[in-house]
Amino acid sequence: MVDTQNSITIRALSEADAEPFWALRLRALREEPESFSADFEEFADVPMADVSKRLQESEDAFVLGAFTPNLVGVVGFYRRPGRKSRHKGNIWGMYVAPEARAEGVGRALMLALISRTSSIAELEELTLTVVVTKEAARSLYLSLGFKSYGVEPKALKLPNRYLDEELMALSLARDNHGLQTS
Repeated sequence: MVDTQNSITIRALSEADAEPFWALRLRALREEPESFSADFEEFADVPMADVSKRLQESEDAFVLGAFTPNLVGVVGFYRRPGRKSRHKGNIWGMYVAPEARAEGVGRALMLALISRTSSIAELEELTLTVVVTKEAARSLYLSLGFKSYGVEPKALKLPNRYLDEELMALSLARDNHGLQTS
């Protein structure tokens, strides 16, 4: 997907994107530790082979990247395993580099993810979590139709404080026959 108005290219990342993806992911964990459940120190030494595996695309898991022309944003998706929970998918790792914010990159990433997941058979709902103090992210998700369904107190523990996370979901609006509805 290309947004020619803002010169943003959104595409699924592949194993060939492992190094720029990991550099951006580690930057996110280092610069904004309060935004992610993952910890920079725990992930800093992950072998590139493991990173490449994470980028192996399937219908049930993928990572999208935003390029302007360099990689400036990412968002991941995975479908929950098991028959009783495959109707739900999780969004993880949403991050846009500070120099690319307020340019529509985050919205473009989320719209591309929603569009792609809307065509996955039997997937009915997308879920995500967001730290309650991250107003820009919360506003984006709300503007895209995500609804809050609770807050997990003390979801993340930093060295000097706890952070609450808001739980959000977006219905992909399917009827009983698996067809998308409006």
